[in-house]
Amino acid sequence: MDDYFRAFEHRRPPAPLPYSATREALWQFLAVVALVVGGWYIGWRWLHSLNPDAMWFALPLVLAESAAYIGLILFVYNLWKDQPVEVPEAPALIEEVVPDTPEAGRPIVVDILFATYNEEPELVRLGIRDSKKLDYPHPIDIRIHVLDDGKRPAMRAVAEEEGAGYITRDSNEGFKAGNLRNAMERTSGDFIVICDADTRPFPTLLARTLGYFRDPKMAWVQTPQWFYDLPEGETLTRRLRRRAGMVGGGLGWVVEHLVGEIRFGADPFVNDPQMFYDVIQRRRNRANASFCCGAGSIHRREAVMEAALRSFGDSVERRVLAAEEEITLESRERRVDPALMEAIRSEAVATEVLTPYRFHVSEDIYTSIVLHSDRERGWKSWQHPYVESKMLSPQDLLTWSIQRFKYAGGSLDIMVNDNAMFRPGLTLPQRLMYGTTFYSYLGPIWNVVFLFAPVVYLFFGIAPVSAYTNDFFVHVVPFLVTLELAMMVGTWGISGYASKASYLSFFPLGLRAIWTVLSGKKISFPVTPKDRQSGNFLKLVRPQLGVLILTAAGIAWGVGALLLADTPHTLTGVVTNALWGLNNCAAMAGMVRAALWQPPQTPQEEAS
Repeated sequence: MDDYFRAFEHRRPPAPLPYSATREALWQFLAVVALVVGGWYIGWRWLHSLNPDAMWFALPLVLAESAAYIGLILFVYNLWKDQPVEVPEAPALIEEVVPDTPEAGRPIVVDILFATYNEEPELVRLGIRDSKKLDYPHPIDIRIHVLDDGKRPAMRAVAEEEGAGYITRDSNEGFKAGNLRNAMERTSGDFIVICDADTRPFPTLLARTLGYFRDPKMAWVQTPQWFYDLPEGETLTRRLRRRAGMVGGGLGWVVEHLVGEIRFGADPFVNDPQMFYDVIQRRRNRANASFCCGAGSIHRREAVMEAALRSFGDSVERRVLAAEEEITLESRERRVDPALMEAIRSEAVATEVLTPYRFHVSEDIYTSIVLHSDRERGWKSWQHPYVESKMLSPQDLLTWSIQRFKYAGGSLDIMVNDNAMFRPGLTLPQRLMYGTTFYSYLGPIWNVVFLFAPVVYLFFGIAPVSAYTNDFFVHVVPFLVTLELAMMVGTWGISGYASKASYLSFFPLGLRAIWTVLSGKKISFPVTPKDRQSGNFLKLVRPQLGVLILTAAGIAWGVGALLLADTPHTLTGVVTNALWGLNNCAAMAGMVRAALWQPPQTPQEEAS
């Protein structure tokens, strides 16, 4: 086993971002200002700035800006309000989490499920051992199970040696979702903890999460995922102090206290999920719309099984209605014989699969939508603020690409093929929160326009605006400044630039995911590799390299054009588009560096 991660065992996760009512009020004020100024800018763009001589260029750009502005509105709604960091008291007995139970007085039973396929058995052993160290203030029945879809004798041996249950099955139908369904049929715990092969629970996992289930409507709790093997890099303050002494260190300290921590050489793939869990997901709690993300989540078995039965019934009914419609169309009869309908229903029941987790590459978010839409039971979810487990990050661009394509394609597939946004039972705030997720995966469509718009001007001198005049800058600069100020305060404590750059450079994978879903192809279920892949992966970043080369050539051409007579280029136009293009290049360069990055074997190598 490649146990490079042992060098990072000493690392501890960051504390959750603290709540500040004052900062929240400031963020809300700045966000409203940014939206108002942004609306003013977008309105001006449509009404007064389009270049009538190049509408083929002007319209795509203003449409892209408008689409991005809609995304901004959704993002502001998502981040609008936070809540204090609080942890409920751990329950002692089953009746505290399952009211009116006939088994009052017994301890709570928890099944910890490690889903595995082809990962190293010794890696899973580490997670089992950490699960055996869980600390709970009351007697509790913890049952650890290994769900091995690889059917490996070595994995069975590890489970037996560690005293864990070993569950396998004849087929791999449904992949991870099918694996979980099979395990739920063979276990009986009140709660289920879902772990990937590399999940390493902390001792506090249950003590700090089971208290949420005192609310009988709480269906699941998601804990933040944390990758403890990410390169730590070097802060701006430390780097400037090392290179320029105390003066440089002081300058770095001032900058980082103004804009947040800046690190060099850290997390080449922007894997750190703190922005997602500690900001985006946590602020969805107010709308009961934080969704399950798989590993590190705790589920109430009753809720999952009830959702499965409801989904099963809906699927059977759809099959029956489709069959009835087909028969009436072919026979031209207004009604189908009741005996025939009963036979159709029986066949539909036998054909449909009852599964707690849908056989889907994004079974987590799909199950979340099913539970949230159950108005009758009113199931709830919660994003817990504290990190309660650690896991391994993608260590190469190939693994990263597989993972991100699955996220994007799976989410878009649910949006397009399951009508998730308009599913009956979801509240308006929940629809908006899920809509924000789905809409974000459409971003590559307009990001492509933003990436190549400056190139068009720099090469051909064709502007998407009527002119780069004072009127243009009077509208665009206030919007950009107020937006940056709002986002800086709204995500205070977490640097947002890396996430924005990664989102922009994600465009090739995003476009492929969009095309795959729209063309009707199925999103595959490849297991994300846990072992580091060797070599460089420049072939995976050819589109990003293309943006870099074209932009650099365009800047050179644009500067040269200014020196020539009779050129449509203007100084303000070239400078504006060159700065825009350089910003794009900075984002693309990060992805190219990730393709060439080789993981260090030890912290000493990392520092060098």
